[in-house]
Amino acid sequence: MKYRAILIGLALMIGVTSAFAQEKGVDGQSKTVRDTGTNRSPGNNGAKTDTGTAGSGINFGKDKTKPVVLLPNPYRLTARRDVVMRAVADVMRDRKLIMDEAASKPDEGIIVSQPYTFIKGTVVAQSELNRFAEIENSQSRGWTRGRYTITVEIQPIDGVSSNISVNAKVEGRSDGASGAEWITLQSKGIAEQDFLTALIEAVSGGVPLTQP
Repeated sequence: MKYRAILIGLALMIGVTSAFAQEKGVDGQSKTVRDTGTNRSPGNNGAKTDTGTAGSGINFGKDKTKPVVLLPNPYRLTARRDVVMRAVADVMRDRKLIMDEAASKPDEGIIVSQPYTFIKGTVVAQSELNRFAEIENSQSRGWTRGRYTITVEIQPIDGVSSNISVNAKVEGRSDGASGAEWITLQSKGIAEQDFLTALIEAVSGGVPLTQP
């Protein structure tokens, strides 16, 4: 009986020693893996802080849209009045504007176009009119058409430069029970800026400056 107890004790000692040896052998690899898996430290980018999706790492188009800067009106242009007047006629023709000979005064440097209908149709007339003129106070009207009249005035400053003024009379037509009626609206300056830009490019051959 005593001999049997000694054998059991030896077996237990051999088992513990084997388990300890196995655990000690794993330390170099598996234990290191376990340690690195449970005790991870945060990534370090050094001095580079613009990575990732937070902060300033990604720019989704901010500050890319530049505000539209309006041209001065009148605009000072380096050109004689006769040169500008020929350019006005060319720009009007390109934009399908017809000069009103009765209203124009070429000797005084004033050229007026006939009314140009830029939109027709009840579905789109109001939105297009709103682009060119203020119509907030007349939303209830049934707009069916829109037109504008361009007036260009060239005033010579000296022999080589002139002041150019462009004005637009914007009108909307309302077809009511009493019949069709053209109503003058307050221009937003879109038609004026568009024509002035085209005129300056035609005379100078380049992009107009905001501060001539």
